[in-house]
Amino acid sequence: MAISQGMCISFKKQVLLGDQDFDANTFKLALFTSAASLSSGTTAYSTSAEVSGTGYTAGGNTLSIVTVATDGSVAIVDVSNTEWTSASFTTRGGLIYNSSKSDSAVAVLDFGGNKQVENGTFTIQFPVAAASTAIIRLV
Repeated sequence: MAISQGMCISFKKQVLLGDQDFDANTFKLALFTSAASLSSGTTAYSTSAEVSGTGYTAGGNTLSIVTVATDGSVAIVDVSNTEWTSASFTTRGGLIYNSSKSDSAVAVLDFGGNKQVENGTFTIQFPVAAASTAIIRLV
């Protein structure tokens, strides 16, 4: 099993078909263990190898979309940081998905190794939303 970071291929097609709406749909971030198999070929959220532990609920956190904008010729989505409080678990990566559209996959996040929290706050700090750094961007 492996987690490989990238935009999901199915998401790219859904954007062209008008099936993804960052103003109206609900997007979530679910966390996964190193036993997960996630890549750009992932098409939907699944509970297989999802994190379990104190402070974490299956399905993950709802993301707050700050804005959808452009930076030069690149379309970008600005996402607020998200956190799990009073948490105890180990995670290797995550999946951003659209819970309003049959849990369709958007992007896979690879943390580069196991990350652990023990009776604390686990925070995902998204990078600055710019053409070369935004997690969700269309070039």
